[in-house]
Amino acid sequence: MALSPTYSGTTSFAPTVGGMTINAFARCGIRRTMLTAEHMADAQDSTNLLLSHWSNLQPELWAVELESEPLLESIPTYTLDASTILILDAYRSVTSGGVTTDILMVPISRSDYAAFPDKQQQGAPTVFWFNRQIIPELTVWQVPPDDTYTFKYYRIRQLSDANMAGGQNPEIPYRFFEAFAAGLAAKLAQIYAYDRWPALEMAADKAWQVAAAQDVEQNVPLVISPNIGSYYR
Repeated sequence: MALSPTYSGTTSFAPTVGGMTINAFARCGIRRTMLTAEHMADAQDSTNLLLSHWSNLQPELWAVELESEPLLESIPTYTLDASTILILDAYRSVTSGGVTTDILMVPISRSDYAAFPDKQQQGAPTVFWFNRQIIPELTVWQVPPDDTYTFKYYRIRQLSDANMAGGQNPEIPYRFFEAFAAGLAAKLAQIYAYDRWPALEMAADKAWQVAAAQDVEQNVPLVISPNIGSYYR
């Protein structure tokens, strides 16, 4: 008689940064009994460098947030939170007679903005320039004629710092656990197991590609548009 399978019934697997680090060192051939404070300090730096690297690869959907910025009369430029990495979509919102209307705003480049002859021209804002400085700035055009407009935008937020202390978890979803451990192992191999680095780097790239392929919105139409980012410098 075949036995019926049994399952834990739980979905609480949430490894800590420390636990991920031990796993990454094991992939480098360094067992947990061999680890020192120096190992862990290097691992914490490597962990945060890995998260920084990920921010350049694609939008992490779990770090997308809807934010708002009140637009003020005659003011074109606003300072945004330093944790804002990128603006994905944006619209202006205005309430009149108890009815709120949202109108999509189009991003423009620095060169586009520089080409406007009258940067103080007043009217309903239609476009925005996201100036990606260390402290990012938002500039809208046209300039608001009054204080009734609000700029609402979906931003990619910087992921929380990864810390070893206190059993903290990395700010990543379940589907990225393997990519995180593999990526951290590859970074640590550059320091402690360089002979293993090529193989671990390949494994990290593959794990990232698998996870990234699933980090997409579901059941939406496919839209193909030209990538003209190379023109904007």
